Amino acid sequence: MNGVKEAEAEEYHSKDFEWATLKQEIEDDPSLRYHLLPFHFPQQETTTATTATRQPESIRAWQRFHIQHSSGKFFKERRYLLKEFPELVSCGEFCRVLEVGCGNGSTALPILRGNKTIILYACDCSNETLERAKEFVAASNIVSLEHRFHPFYCDFATFGFPKWLSCGSCREKFAQNRQTSFSDVKEHGGTHVNDLCSMEESTCCLGGVDFVTLIFTLSAVPLERMPGAIKECFSVLKPGGMLLFRDYGLYDMTMLRFEPDQRVGFREYMRSDGTYSYFFCLDTVRSLFVGAGFIEVEVEYCCVKSVNRRNGKSMRRVWVHGKFQKPI
Repeated sequence: MNGVKEAEAEEYHSKDFEWATLKQEIEDDPSLRYHLLPFHFPQQETTTATTATRQPESIRAWQRFHIQHSSGKFFKERRYLLKEFPELVSCGEFCRVLEVGCGNGSTALPILRGNKTIILYACDCSNETLERAKEFVAASNIVSLEHRFHPFYCDFATFGFPKWLSCGSCREKFAQNRQTSFSDVKEHGGTHVNDLCSMEESTCCLGGVDFVTLIFTLSAVPLERMPGAIKECFSVLKPGGMLLFRDYGLYDMTMLRFEPDQRVGFREYMRSDGTYSYFFCLDTVRSLFVGAGFIEVEVEYCCVKSVNRRNGKSMRRVWVHGKFQKPI
C-alpha cells in the first residue's frame, strides 16, 4: 500500500527540472534541429484542404487506437488531476463538469471518486471508446459513480457541442433549478445523454456547466481548428466557469522521438498509427484561450522526470498546465 502511495506522489511532481535548461540543450543539439525549423506545406496542398481531409482520417485512427487498447491496461487512472485541479474537489454540491475527449475513462473515474456529488458529462468521437469508458466506471463497483457519469458521442472540433448542453434562453432558469432531477433522453439517435426533465420541452437543457476539462485532447485537433474548438468550450461554460487544461508541452520526450518525415506541421506530428499530436508552448496556449474570450488564471510547464522500469532510462516529460476562466 505504501508503494502505491509513493508512486502516486511521484506523479504530483511538476518541477523536476527547468524547462529553459532543456530548451537550451535541444537547441544546441544539431541532430534535433529539424524540430525547430519552419514547416512548409507542399504547394499543391492548401491548409484548409489538408485539414478537411485529415480530420476524419484522424478520428478513424483514434478509434482504431482505442479499440486496440480496449483492455484499459494501456491507460493509467489519472489520480494526479485532483492534486493539480483541486477546484474539482472543493466545488459546491451537484457541480457539473464536461470532460472533452474522455477516452476510456481514466480521467473520469478519479474525478467522480474525488467529489461525491459532482455530475460528469463526458464526450468522445468514438462510440467504441465511450463503451469502454462506461465499462471502466462500472468496474469500480460503486453504484453512485455510474449514476453521476453521463457519456455521449460528440466530435466537438468539427460539429460543436449539442445544444442541450447550454442555450441562452435556459441559463437563468437553470440557475434557479440547480437540484432538478434527471431523466434519460437520446441525442442524434445514439448514445444516451441526460437532461433536465422539469423544464419546458422547448427550452430543455443544462444551461451550461461549471467546468470543462481538456486533458490531452486539444493536441489531437488540427491547429487550424483549435480556435473554433476552444470557442465551443467557452460557449458551454456558465459565466465564471473554469476550463482546466493539460496537454503535451514543447520539447516533451515524445516530440523529440519523432523522425523528420513524421512532421505534418510546425510542432505537429503524425504517429505510425495515423494519430496526430501537437506540442504546445506557453505563448500558443495563452493566445488560443485568451483569443477565445477566457481570462488566464494559470499557465505553466510541468517538467517531470520519470524512469522507464524496463530499461532503467530516465525520461523527461513536459506538459502544459493551465486554468482559464470565463468572465462573469
